[in-house]
Amino acid sequence: MALGSFPGEISLPHSDTTNKSDKSASARLDPSPIMALATGYWASVPLFAAVKLGIFNVLAEGAQSAQRVAQCIGADVRGLTLLLDACCALGLLERSCASGAEASTALYSNSRISDSFLVDGRPGCLGTSILWSANQYAAWGDLVKTVQTGKPAVEPSRHLGEDRDKTRQFVTAMHHRALGVARGVINFLPVKPDGKLLDAGGGPGTYSTLLTEKYPALHATVLDLPGIVAVAQELLALSGADKRVAVKAGDVLTDDLGSSEYDNVLFSGVLHQMGAASIADVLARAFRALLPGGRIIISDIMIDDNRTNPSFATLFSLQMLLTSDQGSCFSAADMKAWLLRAGFEAVEEKALPQPLPYRVVSAVKPA
Repeated sequence: MALGSFPGEISLPHSDTTNKSDKSASARLDPSPIMALATGYWASVPLFAAVKLGIFNVLAEGAQSAQRVAQCIGADVRGLTLLLDACCALGLLERSCASGAEASTALYSNSRISDSFLVDGRPGCLGTSILWSANQYAAWGDLVKTVQTGKPAVEPSRHLGEDRDKTRQFVTAMHHRALGVARGVINFLPVKPDGKLLDAGGGPGTYSTLLTEKYPALHATVLDLPGIVAVAQELLALSGADKRVAVKAGDVLTDDLGSSEYDNVLFSGVLHQMGAASIADVLARAFRALLPGGRIIISDIMIDDNRTNPSFATLFSLQMLLTSDQGSCFSAADMKAWLLRAGFEAVEEKALPQPLPYRVVSAVKPA
């Protein structure tokens, strides 16, 4: 029996006319989006390299020739010139050269965005966060294996306290990333401003720092793993926030969070590291930790109900697959259901304005 005789099977074309039609239709399709995806790392790796080499720090002193930059960072002039030109094409650097002049006379300088976010010491510097992303590059190369086995490519415990250097790098990277994001997010967090806040899984304590700056009567406690709060305590002391932000070593996944103790419990970028059962358990313990009338606040990267948008959330879920045992993005509808099941009421959702990739879901413990 010929192929295509069974219901649901696809008949293969036999005539030249059909082949020509298919070729014509294919010719009208533009494969450039696929090629852009296939070569996407061509843009990220030059950024990683430029940060690792300290190029933006050198150019913060003013426009420099490739030869001069090569001397400062100990690089090959030809290789560096190609990297500098690529960074210009990516909008990270700018190149000036008189018309008709030799390429060797070109001067390179930071673009405005690079000068703001990629120079060490600038208030919005993302350097440590970029280096953290660079360190994830090898893990993404193991995505096939991770999908096949379901096991993370990176052992989560290494950056959660087991390896001191990796933990410090992780916490510092999260702090610098949060400094830029949190300043926009905190205005959308419905915090009770004159009570106590538990920053559960609060990492470097960046949100507690900014919230206590915003609300002078607020006191916060950052709860996280021992290796993480050790670094957080240093960061809090440097900023002077340790006067109203305390740290407490513990595990959000397993430890008692308290009983009728807090006016606010905040989970900022924490719950995406957990599976549904763990989230439900954590929310139940957060319910007990709140005073009657207290508020729980979840700020996180959330996925739409159809699970395929926004694309950033779908890719972030893969990052969680590679680096955690259970994590992925959940939807606001998921969170609302979990909160109601835990006993909360008055559930509210806010989608933050672009480019902030976050949603905030809050609820109240009945008085």
